[in-house]
Amino acid sequence: MQLLKELRIWKLRIPFRVSFRHASATRTSTESIWVEAVDSDGLVGYGESCPRSYVTGENLNSCMSFFAKHRVGLCRQVRCLEDLREWTANHRSEIDQSPAAWCAIELAVLDLLARRMSSSLEELLGLPKLDGTFCYTAVIGDQSESAFAKQLKRYREVGFEQFKVKLSGKPAQDAAKFGILSSDGILAKDVRVDANNLWKSPRDATSYLSPMAESFFAIEEPLVAGDFQGMRELAETLGKLVILDESFCRADQFAQIKSDYHRWLINLRVSKMGGLLRSLEVAQFACENNIGLVIGAQVGETSLLTRAALTVAQVARPVLKGQEGAFGKLLLEADVIESPLTFGARGRLSVLSNPAIQSPVEVVRPKAFLEQF
Repeated sequence: MQLLKELRIWKLRIPFRVSFRHASATRTSTESIWVEAVDSDGLVGYGESCPRSYVTGENLNSCMSFFAKHRVGLCRQVRCLEDLREWTANHRSEIDQSPAAWCAIELAVLDLLARRMSSSLEELLGLPKLDGTFCYTAVIGDQSESAFAKQLKRYREVGFEQFKVKLSGKPAQDAAKFGILSSDGILAKDVRVDANNLWKSPRDATSYLSPMAESFFAIEEPLVAGDFQGMRELAETLGKLVILDESFCRADQFAQIKSDYHRWLINLRVSKMGGLLRSLEVAQFACENNIGLVIGAQVGETSLLTRAALTVAQVARPVLKGQEGAFGKLLLEADVIESPLTFGARGRLSVLSNPAIQSPVEVVRPKAFLEQF
């Protein structure tokens, strides 16, 4: 019996309330893919992804090309969850090249399957139901000293306890940021920094970071993406953990860090990993091998991806070192679900306070923000 009558795709552009800048890009709106999976009864499942050229080499048009290539075959071949798992396994190399494209499709199909069962994603996948509280990190973008201080003040008023700071590549400016953090009583164990591949050599990175090294416990993507040996040298010299983001987009890259798992954290973003099933594969391996994870988010994710990330975070709790995202309408002019998933006091999102989270989310189809290819 056929499951998928139709797959539909759009660009999703929702304006930000404020622009967001780091070393690789400046954004004023979402740049996302929106996919809908429709069954013969007209029931619709929804999926989203955020292709980023500087992360996986993808863009909106390449995602459309992947979608066009596989749409008919998916509608014909995927009739249940096991079919979806089999399709994912059989097309692993193609998904490796187009993970965000596949993510939106996979999430839409999973959502449709869950809606047909009137179940949560966890029930569908045979995982424990969501429980407890998820603690999010305050992310502060690359900005002036005064703007940094103002944003930090707002985060502190909410009660955030963990912080991620985007580095600028300007030593005086970055040193000033750490001075502000220190004067506010924020300890190094609660601070991660993100360099977005600023330096070409471990020597350059060490020279820049050494004067500030007592202000943070881990640095994300300091060197050219994929320079595992260079980042390994930097980790040893500074005595800091290195967080892999652009350098880690699929499970087979664990082989690059097999000799020293203890030096690394993985920034696991559902979109760049190629969907929920592949993200769970990474999370489960990390738990089995005691590799620390940060459950990350692309800037501009809606609550649809926030919800998918919670499934992964629940599995990853034994090795979870931080969680990002859940900005919802704090960053976006609009969200796509009836009750947006947004962190609250102390940067926390409570399952108990969001009972609807245990069912398929109620999507408000974002007609005003959908663009045709």
